[in-house]
Amino acid sequence: MNKTLTCNDRKLKFSETKLSFSNIIYNNIFVEKNNKTVAETLVHEKYERLKPRVTEKYSKFLNDKLGTFLQHLKEKNDPFYKKFLNKYGDKHYSKFSISDPKLLDKKGLYLYCVNEEVKYIGKSTDTFENRINNGYGNISPKNCYKDGRSTNCRINSLVTANKDNIKLYLLPLDDDKEINETEKCLILHYKPEWNIQR
Repeated sequence: MNKTLTCNDRKLKFSETKLSFSNIIYNNIFVEKNNKTVAETLVHEKYERLKPRVTEKYSKFLNDKLGTFLQHLKEKNDPFYKKFLNKYGDKHYSKFSISDPKLLDKKGLYLYCVNEEVKYIGKSTDTFENRINNGYGNISPKNCYKDGRSTNCRINSLVTANKDNIKLYLLPLDDDKEINETEKCLILHYKPEWNIQR
């Protein structure tokens, strides 16, 4: 099945591509980030403003692994753990991917649609495999944090919440300039709900 969108009187035909989901819904992924201690994390510019509060109230945890510390706070219903996470870092996620070998190494534009309504328009100047499978489709603990990839978390959580009704459409394109300009044109014209950051 195809989906046709229009950009400056140019008709663009996107092809539906099967999304495969794992059966597991993941939550608390952020607790698995244990490569640094709390003290080591607070040195990073994204977290240094949290240092006074941590030193004052949580000093006994400074040498604990970061994920373990945040898990402890969440279990105690202490909302301070969210200060380390991006806005979408504590959502429910799934693993999903495309497998069509003819498309994995292509690049271009893509659409996520729910009940055939365009919800998100995106671009990939890298391969679709990297953008979909390794980006949106596989949330790492690091993605959940302030210095991670919040867009990956946001889109994965939205795809996961709509997994029974979602479809992915791809339009392979070769030229990066065309990819960038066409994405801007389509977003401006269609104003998809998920492209608007909230």
